[in-house]
This record gives sequence, structure tokens and C-alpha cells, in this order.
Amino acid sequence: ESAPPALPARHVEFPAYEIKTLSNGLQVLVVLHHEQPSVSFRLLVQAGAVQEPEGKPGVASFVATLLNQGTSTKSAEEIATLIDSAGGVIGVGAGNEATYINGAVIKDQTDLALGLAADLVQHPAFSPAEIDLQRRQALSSLQVAYDDPDYIAGMVFDRVVFGRHPYGRPNEGTPDSIGRISQADLVAFHRTWFVPNNALLAIVGDLTADEAFAAAEKAFGTWARRDIPVVRTEVPPPSARKIVVIDRPGSAQTEIRAGHVTVPRTHPDYLPFDLAIRILGGEGANRLFGVLRSDRGLTYGASADFHAYKMSGEVVAQTDTRTAVTGEALKVLVDEFGRLQREPVHPAELEGAQDFITGHFPLAIEAPASIAEEVLARLFFGQDLSEIDSYLDRVRRVNPQAIQRVTRQLLKPDQLTIVLVGDASAFVGQLRSAGFGDFDRIPLVDLDIDSPNLRRSARRPN
Repeated sequence: ESAPPALPARHVEFPAYEIKTLSNGLQVLVVLHHEQPSVSFRLLVQAGAVQEPEGKPGVASFVATLLNQGTSTKSAEEIATLIDSAGGVIGVGAGNEATYINGAVIKDQTDLALGLAADLVQHPAFSPAEIDLQRRQALSSLQVAYDDPDYIAGMVFDRVVFGRHPYGRPNEGTPDSIGRISQADLVAFHRTWFVPNNALLAIVGDLTADEAFAAAEKAFGTWARRDIPVVRTEVPPPSARKIVVIDRPGSAQTEIRAGHVTVPRTHPDYLPFDLAIRILGGEGANRLFGVLRSDRGLTYGASADFHAYKMSGEVVAQTDTRTAVTGEALKVLVDEFGRLQREPVHPAELEGAQDFITGHFPLAIEAPASIAEEVLARLFFGQDLSEIDSYLDRVRRVNPQAIQRVTRQLLKPDQLTIVLVGDASAFVGQLRSAGFGDFDRIPLVDLDIDSPNLRRSARRPN
């Protein structure tokens, strides 16, 4: 039987919001949300892996992790006790382009939570003891990760598709780079980028706008403004056909990644292209899953994603399969890129992807923290906030003709970067038979993500 039809789309009214810039340059967004007596906040500093010093991936991640591990006046234990005693939570993290502090408390603890966040972002201690602890934990995590073929495939794919561009660096660093990160690196990164005129703050909850802005001023008003450097980085390399095989002897399965560099988040065709990739391998419609799992029985799952950043983006399809059918699975996956470009999508496929978005969006903005993320994302990318209100209408207006137009313009089936991680001796013959004979085979023990050709022997001198 066919799947049941989607439920009617819910009417969505995005909560009211106001924006104000403090005198020090901190842009503050307030979203009114009165369903519960609570307040959530998210502070974004617009600096991440892209701003790291050359040769030291992992600095941004280190800085973020250490923000709540002690300040000039509070220990890590005191920070944890303070937020716990207020019945709240606080978290930190970093990505390619931003570092964040987020949290949530009941309404009457708003000043405490924002004051704590202001202390974390302005006065991290970066104590040698905490740095050493974080270094040991990071190295231990990477030791586990480097034994995970899924992690290896994703890391190598990003590195190959983006080349030496910062987007190709592993955010968590590498075993070698982590050993080179010093306290001075962390202090310099923090001092350079952690300034109010390079940050965004969202406050969402059971406050009036005046109350929220006053709380932001009280907590962050004395944060000193400074000039920030202009980020100068090369554009990612153009898409080109590359096949890299990471040889992991004894693997029973092969991890497969295929994709290429594509458009940034602000590209005018972002929305139809996003829908196209959802049709290829996303929620609501998924050609890859249908052909690889349902039709061929080659895998338990397959997907495709479109990751869009400020300067560029990537599309990546992924699956894993039995070693014995690696060549067949790869050929089918690659063929689906070409089919999406050649053949118009069926209206039902597009409708399935649209139904998922229109059904998921109302759920995605039910929680105050999710509302903050939705608005901050648009501020971060410099987009018009009115796009939030028109988002679902714009999704519904995309038609099959628009999908075919953007796939013909933006999809590059003949310029795919392909990464396979598995027992190469058991499947490289299949690759040649399937038409993928020109590949670079790298033993896992020789893999060096910092090296120009991914091999230890080719490491550049420090």
C-alpha cells in the first residue's frame, strides 16, 4: 500500500521579535515567548575554524571547550554549581564559522545566567591544567575516532573536496595539531575575535523587550569593543573528479562518500537546490535510499546533505555497504547524481520533500532555544529576517521546473569527489570494472590529514 497522505500544514506565526545594537556593537535579538516562565539565550561569536592560525586546526574548538572550564574569578566547579543551583543549563561549542554559548533558566534567574555568560565570553582563564586536561581528552577522542570508518570518511571527504581551505580542516583538530596548540594560541584567538562588535546575542522567553534589552546591557554593556581583522582566505578549489581510497584492512564494509563544492547559504537558488538534494537523499523523499536499499538491497541506509556556509558549501551523498558489492553501490550512487540532473523530478517527489519541511518547521520553532537559532542563523548570514515569515510559502512555490534548472546549473555528476574507506584489496578490482579505475590508494596507517597529499611522507616542514 502507499504511504498515508501528509497532514494539512499547520499555520505558523513566528513570535514577535525586536533587535537593538548596544553601544559596544553587540547586536541583541529579543524574541517574546510567554508560554513558560523561562528564558533561553544564545550568544554567537563570529569566529570558528576559518579564523584559526595556519597549521593549528582545533584552536577554535579548544577555546570553546575551555570557556566554561574556569574564568579569572570562577573555577569550572564553581561555574557548574552556580548554573545548577539556578536550575539552569549552559553549553559551549564551535564550528567552522562561529563559537557559541547557550543556556536556559527560569525567568527570575535571567540576570545570573547572562552575567555568567558574559564572564565566560570575556574572561576565560585558559589555565595550563585545564588545557592539559582538554588536550588529553581530545587526543583520546581522536584515537577512538580514527578507528571509526564513518569519521574517517567524513574527515577525508571534507579535506579533499575543500583542499587547503579552512572548511577542509577537522574542527576538532588532528593528533599532531593538538600537540602544537599552546596557551598563547588560545589567548591570541580569544583576544582577536571575542569582541562585542563580532557577536550576536538572542534572548528568548517570558520577558518584555525592555526587560530583555536591560538585562543584556547589564551583563554585556561593559564588554570592550575592538577592531577585528578582515578574514582573508582563498576560495575553495573548483570541483574536480577525485577518488581517494583509504585502505583499512579487515573491514567488512566500505564507507562511501561522494559530492562536490557548491553554493553558499546566501545564493539565490539555495532553497530549490536544498529541495533537490532532499529529493536525492533527504527526509520526505530519498532516491538513494530507494534504489540502494529497497531496490538493490546493497545497504541499510543512504542519504545526501547540502551543507551551506558563508563562503561556499558542499553536497555530499553517503552510504556504507558490504565489501563484496562496493563497486556496484558506488556506481548506483553516482548514477543517481546524473539522473537527478537529466530527468525532471516527479511532482510527488517534490511534494514529499515540501511536506516534510512544512510539517517539521512548526515543530522546529516550538522551543525558545530553537526560535533563537532560527533568527540568529539569518542574522549571521546577513539575510533579511522577513524571510522567516515567507519561508514556507517560498518552499511551496518551488516547482519541478525549478528543481531541474538548479540541478543542471549546480549539480556536477562528472566532477565528484569520491572517498571510500574499507578493505581496498577486496574491492579495488570492482572499482576498475565499474569505471572508477583512476584512484589514489592510501593505507590508513599512512593517513595524514595535514599533508598536501594526505600521506605522512609528504608532510610539509613546520
